[in-house]
Amino acid sequence: MPPRQFSKPVPLREARPRRRRLFAALIAVPGLMPALAHAQLAGAAADTQPLGDAWSLRLAPQLEERPLQQGSQPATFVLGDHTTGTADQDMAAKGSAELRRNVSVIKSDALHYDQDTDMADAYGHVRIFSNGNSFIGPEAHLKVEANEGYMTNPKYRFNLSNGSGSAQRADLIDDEQTRVDHGTYTACSCEMDPAWYIKGTSFDFDTGANEGVAHNGVLFFQGVPVFASPWLSFPLTSERRSGILPPTVSVNSTTGFEVSVPYYFNIAPNRDLVVTPRLMTRRGIQIQSTFRYLSPTYSGTITGEFLPQDLQTHTNRYAIYIQHQQNFGGGFGAYINYNKVSDNQYPEDLGNASNQIINGTQVLYQQEVGVTYNNGPWSILAHEQRWQVLPPAVSPYAREPQLNVLYNKYNVGGFDYGAEADYTRFTTTIADSTEGQRVVFNPYLSYSVTGPGYFVTPKVQYHFASYDLNEIGSAANGTPAGQPKNLSESIPTVSFDTGLVFDRSVRIFGQDYIQTLEPRLYYVYTPYRNQEFAPIFDTGQSDFSLAEIYTPNTYAGNDRIADANRLTVGLTSRFINPATGDERARFVIAQQYYFQPQRVTITEGQPLDQAKHSDLILGASFKLGAGFSQETAFQYNADNNQLVRSSIGFGYSPAAREVINIGYRYTRANETTLSTSPINQILVSAQWPLSQHIYSVARVNYDLAGHRLVDGLLGFQYDADCWTLGVGLQRYANGITSTGSNTAGTRILAQMTFKGLSNVDNGLTAAFRAGVNGYTPPPPPPAPLARYTNYE
Repeated sequence: MPPRQFSKPVPLREARPRRRRLFAALIAVPGLMPALAHAQLAGAAADTQPLGDAWSLRLAPQLEERPLQQGSQPATFVLGDHTTGTADQDMAAKGSAELRRNVSVIKSDALHYDQDTDMADAYGHVRIFSNGNSFIGPEAHLKVEANEGYMTNPKYRFNLSNGSGSAQRADLIDDEQTRVDHGTYTACSCEMDPAWYIKGTSFDFDTGANEGVAHNGVLFFQGVPVFASPWLSFPLTSERRSGILPPTVSVNSTTGFEVSVPYYFNIAPNRDLVVTPRLMTRRGIQIQSTFRYLSPTYSGTITGEFLPQDLQTHTNRYAIYIQHQQNFGGGFGAYINYNKVSDNQYPEDLGNASNQIINGTQVLYQQEVGVTYNNGPWSILAHEQRWQVLPPAVSPYAREPQLNVLYNKYNVGGFDYGAEADYTRFTTTIADSTEGQRVVFNPYLSYSVTGPGYFVTPKVQYHFASYDLNEIGSAANGTPAGQPKNLSESIPTVSFDTGLVFDRSVRIFGQDYIQTLEPRLYYVYTPYRNQEFAPIFDTGQSDFSLAEIYTPNTYAGNDRIADANRLTVGLTSRFINPATGDERARFVIAQQYYFQPQRVTITEGQPLDQAKHSDLILGASFKLGAGFSQETAFQYNADNNQLVRSSIGFGYSPAAREVINIGYRYTRANETTLSTSPINQILVSAQWPLSQHIYSVARVNYDLAGHRLVDGLLGFQYDADCWTLGVGLQRYANGITSTGSNTAGTRILAQMTFKGLSNVDNGLTAAFRAGVNGYTPPPPPPAPLARYTNYE
């Protein structure tokens, strides 16, 4: 072993003769000390290493860590204003004393290092830095290589998780594990008087597993104890950890006062389980559980709810929801979507205000299993589909089974062609209804001619259908007299789609735009075929809007193909930012003209429409500066001078967490509005800061025709440096009674989040996000410090 080396730096100025530092090193591997100089690096080791793309910063070679060669040991460096010692035995340093080995650094007023035992004893303003963690105290004793020892009265900080605290004693077990006695822990950035902290008789920290455990811990908030536990586990980072999630408190007219306390089980990185006891004063105690799993080839969610002996109905009530997706490879896949509740009143009585209940009442529960194949032009689906129907909903036909095959090829010498083949066996639980099998084959062929500023697309398609009915319903259920059990039909359709695109440069309010003018003609011809004997299994009237006005069939499904001899005329104009390509405005107008009235109806005896043209559809959208946007659509009947449908929406969002939405929707009463009353609703939602730390959230959806609140939300969020508090009052649609009347529920949600300790939503943030389009949660805690932040 070579002797210790001393070097005496040359003073920078003669006026500072007293400022001298003796530099000494105990060298464990010969020749390592010169390697600290950048000039000693050669070859690839001397090149800077990129951290990202070509424009990002680069890591200097001095900051890289290179593993030691086998059999080698790292060098230990001791620095100080005054040093003494014996070669290969010990070293003492006083005055700005330092000991460095690899990534471990010890600083103090005085330091003694014993090379034989690898023990460092530090006294006076001791600071230990290792693997991004720091400990500061009056005295420390540490085995340097093992990073094992203790410090009295330390203050500690984990830079990579922003956690910090103080204690009577800290025992360093190894590079990752630390035990703290009679101490505190907080993730608040402020060192003095943190908003929240945990105080315990001892703490076990594992930075490798990102976990902390407090024994006999008490959680303090603003100096007041709010929670205590003999064993309290918490994460050191934002990674998931098992534990109790924030509770949910609500008030409901059907369940009374209720409290839900979820417990989260972090089973594995790709599996977890949430078990939630739900106490309801009017119903009892319900157990809810949700299991989630994820793998490269499959994923899914299984949710179960069970209420033993409902206090009102005196029955056991349950709900099951299963979603599973499977990828077998080679284009093959499978899925399961199974939903079932114990009784018809379950959503109304026990709806827990999940997204399903808040956004609308589900009276149809889908139960489906299927196999899929997707490869190139082929797409195949084989499945069985049933329904659990809750009154007053009408049961749709079940598919037991259905085999659907799609084949599509595009741009083969300018041609697009393909076909759909479908076999379905339709069954129903409704008595005195028609049941049977249907085979459908729909081929098509089109050819597109495109050029600068124009396109022409003629298309021909056929609809072949064959029915084999095993049950025939009565005339009371809409079955026409003389209904045959076997029938077939063949219906051709020819369409011609063409359009032009003109553009010019314009300047509006000092801004340059490209304005387009895009006329479009769409002609479709389908001869009349009598289809009154074809049963209605899966067909309904299509919506009339800009999305459907350029389609050949006015019905959705394969049981009715509408005869057509009509021309659709449309005109679109856009204003485009030439620098970015962003569309800043759009105006649309379209209308259909009938050369002969449509004769095919969806039900027998339905009156024919003798109009010469359709309603006029108009639309406009804007995106202006300062975050303002607008979308408007109208459907107007010129013959009757009636507004059939309108939708008006405005949005204003000048900055993050500043958004206001105003919308109005009107639909004149018809067969699509589910009742004889029109849809006449106004919707206002917003998120807006009231101060630097307080944000308001609100939503009002009001039915002007029924003079009732469809749903509403009012909430506030307070965002501090290391904690947030949110409160929300929500009114939501909760079901439809057997008589068809609407029911609603009310809940109150409160959620407090301690940043760095818990970041789980109990439903409040989800309600805010669903209620306000453009809602942004409060900012997350600051990112952990980099390893070399405040590097010493």
